[in-house]
Amino acid sequence: DKALVLFLHGNAELIDDCEHEAQNWLTRGYAVLTPEYRGYGRSGGSPSQKAIIADVLECLSLACTKLTDPNLPIIIHGRSLGSGVAAQVAAELKAKGQPPERLILESPFLSITSFSWGFGIPGFLVRDSYRTDRVLGSLTCPVLILSADADEIVPASHGRTLADNAPDATFKLLNGSHNSGLSYMPEYWQAIDSFLAEQPQNQ
Repeated sequence: DKALVLFLHGNAELIDDCEHEAQNWLTRGYAVLTPEYRGYGRSGGSPSQKAIIADVLECLSLACTKLTDPNLPIIIHGRSLGSGVAAQVAAELKAKGQPPERLILESPFLSITSFSWGFGIPGFLVRDSYRTDRVLGSLTCPVLILSADADEIVPASHGRTLADNAPDATFKLLNGSHNSGLSYMPEYWQAIDSFLAEQPQNQ
């Protein structure tokens, strides 16, 4: 395997919905890990930012012990809510001296509070904010940001702003909406393939 891809799904999804993305990664020669969040699908417990991040890190640690090569590079790919989880997990790994090789954020947001008002939810009522805008600037790994031009939930401006504040980021605007199935577009995987082929700037 070239690397281990940690794929983190969105809020209205389950790991059952990740088969298409996982298969595409597998055909490219990557191992794939799709951990479920607590409180989602068949997982018990109550979800929270702290608990979900801790669970993902534990799943990743366990998965690495099962790999033929426990030191396989890690690529983190998060979609929607999963982009917020991905950024926080990447920051935690960097703090432990084990930064991911690359980070892919699909339909990412600055923070949940930054767009919760659009749904009539005051920011102070959002318990878990997932401040991607706070952690992304501290990451030195290459970052690919994929946003949809007609995203009605997280405007593409969030992705552009995040890309502007990341040391080594590539921004790609795709045609579609938040739930239009970006991963079924050839342009989506072309952007990922190009990103994977690029030499990191910060080495």
